[in-house]
Amino acid sequence: MTLEVPQGQVISYDLRKLCSALGVDDPTRVVVETDDSRRALVTIYPANPLAVMPPPSPDDMLMDRHGRIVVGRYHNGRPARRRLFDPSTGSAQRALVFGTTGAGKSRVVQYVLACEKRNRIVSWFADLKGGQSAPEAAGQVDWHATTQEEAILMLRAAVAIAEERQRRYKALGRNAFLIGQPDPLISVRIDEANRLLERGSPYREEATRLIKELGRTGRSVGVGVELDAQASHLEELGGSDTLRAMLKEGEVTLLRWSSSMMRQLVGDGLLPADAQLMPIPKTLRPHTLVSQFDPAAEDEDDAPGTQGTAYLLSGPHPTSMMRHFRIGSIAPTPGLDPEILALYGPGEPARLEDASRDAAGAAYAARNDPAAMEKLCAELRDETEKEAKAVPPLANGKRKPSSRLEDRVLAALAAFEGPSTADEVLAAVSEDGGKAVRLGSVRNALGALADQELVVREGHGLYALP
Repeated sequence: MTLEVPQGQVISYDLRKLCSALGVDDPTRVVVETDDSRRALVTIYPANPLAVMPPPSPDDMLMDRHGRIVVGRYHNGRPARRRLFDPSTGSAQRALVFGTTGAGKSRVVQYVLACEKRNRIVSWFADLKGGQSAPEAAGQVDWHATTQEEAILMLRAAVAIAEERQRRYKALGRNAFLIGQPDPLISVRIDEANRLLERGSPYREEATRLIKELGRTGRSVGVGVELDAQASHLEELGGSDTLRAMLKEGEVTLLRWSSSMMRQLVGDGLLPADAQLMPIPKTLRPHTLVSQFDPAAEDEDDAPGTQGTAYLLSGPHPTSMMRHFRIGSIAPTPGLDPEILALYGPGEPARLEDASRDAAGAAYAARNDPAAMEKLCAELRDETEKEAKAVPPLANGKRKPSSRLEDRVLAALAAFEGPSTADEVLAAVSEDGGKAVRLGSVRNALGALADQELVVREGHGLYALP
């Protein structure tokens, strides 16, 4: 059904009320797409169209002439594509994959890594779950890291390569990247990125700076970056400022999400303010009422899950639900999954070009030498600890605060036992030894933190940490 509201109005809907009006008990059978204006397309299926997905074919995994691979199917059966490279501009991609626990993020990451190998893209992969998220990737990528320290070394090397390529391309008189002419495309991926970028991480500040630099300089020289995370809020990924450009210009995949993440995606302008995405349930079993007087139902098998179901927010149909291909064996395997290994295919992964190996430095040379890598990681830990100790304590015993006003405001709020006013927050921030600020700036920061659900209002003009 195609629906339209009168000119001058903007269409909106309530999925539960719509299902009630249509007499549909299972909301996963109803798909609503809008043009963010006056029209909507409502499709009612006899059963959830995304309940069963096939595995990918070899052709799905190869980039088309637009640099895209097929990652799954939309609800209407049409292919869902994701861009790995933009040949029209010569741009490497910036990408983000968000999803809560059990949403299928690791399988999505495995599939894209396998596609990169088949397309001869140099994959650098940091699995910050100790290598457990994607164990099959070991030996299938050019660099496989499993610790935060190695992830930092990887990011440093990637930024150095981007800078080296800039200098080399300038000398050649080249203003754009041509894949394979002569250098390969590089993809740097940080899985479980929230562990590296969340508050309290010893490497948060440097990782944030390196990712921002890589997103800015790497794109035009063939060095892309992707963050995969379970974050419920952008503040867990170095702050919204770090990722705003990546969100607006990169390839963004939203698996099953939290309500706070959705609100910030809208607030950051990635989605229109009136955009509506149907929530992705954990399972496809419709909710039914069972009376205590009904005969006891026999144990039922678990309903099919929705792992891999997502929205491709940077694609042509951002409000259209899709599902990724079935990746790997249906049942857990005792060791490495043979179906996932088969996706990677035979042969060695693509390697970094010789011209950039000096720039990549000692860490790249030691990537397959556990003893040498551990020595470099130990040096990094010592370096980080010395830098932290080198910051002189303030009169109150605290260390010098972050230069970001929002961080300083949060630190001030944490010191209060109860709610505080904006004036009290200003006084506390003014005593932390950082740059002088005004009351209006503090109020703006409090408002932004409240929008991000990092601060709550209690009464009139009172703020407190949740």
